[in-house]
Amino acid sequence: MATQRLALRIVNWQRTHGRNELPWQNTRDPYRVWLSEIMLQQTQVTTVIDYYHRFVERFPSVKSLANADIDEVLALWAGLGYYARARNLHACAKTVVDLWQGEFPELAADLETLPGIGASTAAAIAAFCHGQRVAILDGNVKRVLTRYFAIRDDITLTATNRRLWEIAQNEVPSHQLISAQPDAMARYTQGMMDLGATVCTRHKPKCKQCPVQQHCLANELGVPEEFPVKTVKRRDKPVRDLNLLWLTVNGHVLLEKRPDQGIWGGLWCLPTDTNICSQLGLGAAVPMASFAHELTHFRMVITPWRLHHAAASQTFQTLNKNQRWVPLLSLDGYGLPKPVRALLAGIDDR
Repeated sequence: MATQRLALRIVNWQRTHGRNELPWQNTRDPYRVWLSEIMLQQTQVTTVIDYYHRFVERFPSVKSLANADIDEVLALWAGLGYYARARNLHACAKTVVDLWQGEFPELAADLETLPGIGASTAAAIAAFCHGQRVAILDGNVKRVLTRYFAIRDDITLTATNRRLWEIAQNEVPSHQLISAQPDAMARYTQGMMDLGATVCTRHKPKCKQCPVQQHCLANELGVPEEFPVKTVKRRDKPVRDLNLLWLTVNGHVLLEKRPDQGIWGGLWCLPTDTNICSQLGLGAAVPMASFAHELTHFRMVITPWRLHHAAASQTFQTLNKNQRWVPLLSLDGYGLPKPVRALLAGIDDR
């Protein structure tokens, strides 16, 4: 049985010491909360802020996002990574408009049925926007709970996560606390994330600044950095080679849309078939210096193959429907992988 000691301290601490000025805070608009929660998955707050502002400016409502072309969504998302999030974002907006009359459902259980919304994200939206007594369990919250209760079970195990969900739900503010402080659920939910992100950090936690240090078992043991316990199978990242055809003709560059599944899914990219030049009768491309691009699960070594065709007149032919000749001055309207955009930014199209 929870004592509410944790909840009360977190709520009061968040009010005065937590993050209260982020652009998606101080609102009960489910659209804006949802957008921020999806962007914040595996991405730092400082990185998200500019993307969030651009998205809200271009798509001020879930309906405007649902009506947008997926290429425009991916173009705005380019650089945030994990592009399945952007495709799910678009699919979720469409579902909300088509099945929920443009209004996000209030209950976490209903929110969880929408594309790209998991249990923790659904709970965050329900807690922030409707005060529902549901727990979140992102990486920051897991760290706080495993330290507070000195849980030495491996958090990569399903059984451990099930136990953490039970603890998290048991610790949410009580009806009595919410009655006394109507914003308690929102404060508690934000506070648990804030505590993990700013105080109960992965390395060198600031235990002396923690509002719950007196009751934290990991702090009492003097070994907070031993939590959470996570079995990591260390292995060298595999290396993948990738050839990219950098072909320009009369102020246009040839792009090819990537498959939805796999790396850079749904984005526009330079073609990977370097034989396209000869197939189009444009001559032969030559290899440039290779460079490395780090991804989460592997290291990519990219070799651009360059050809600029300076014909006075040229029919812009393509080999398949996924290819497109794009004016160099129009690249901002296309979702490009970060290394490809960086490469093209140095175009010398003489």
